Amino acid sequence: MESGTDEKIKKIIGDYEKHAKRGSFSLNPDRKAVEALVRGLLLNEKRYGERYCPCRRISGDTEEDKKKICPCVWHEDEIKRLGHCHCRLFVK
Repeated sequence: MESGTDEKIKKIIGDYEKHAKRGSFSLNPDRKAVEALVRGLLLNEKRYGERYCPCRRISGDTEEDKKKICPCVWHEDEIKRLGHCHCRLFVK
């Protein structure tokens, strides 16, 4: 039987797969990397109350940090420019 955390991770990954499909990009094909990133998101949610991107520095300024909630405001631009978002959760 899976733990509640494993089930939550699967749901989040499914949600991000749908988000990627709508945005015409993909979730990173490296499942272990994706799971590690989602664990980082959950850790930030536990620590800060939001699923801040694990690759972004949290300033403590609630308004400024809203941009860093995954998927962050920069991810689509980064995918277009770099072929992936900063943390590599999403790829072209």
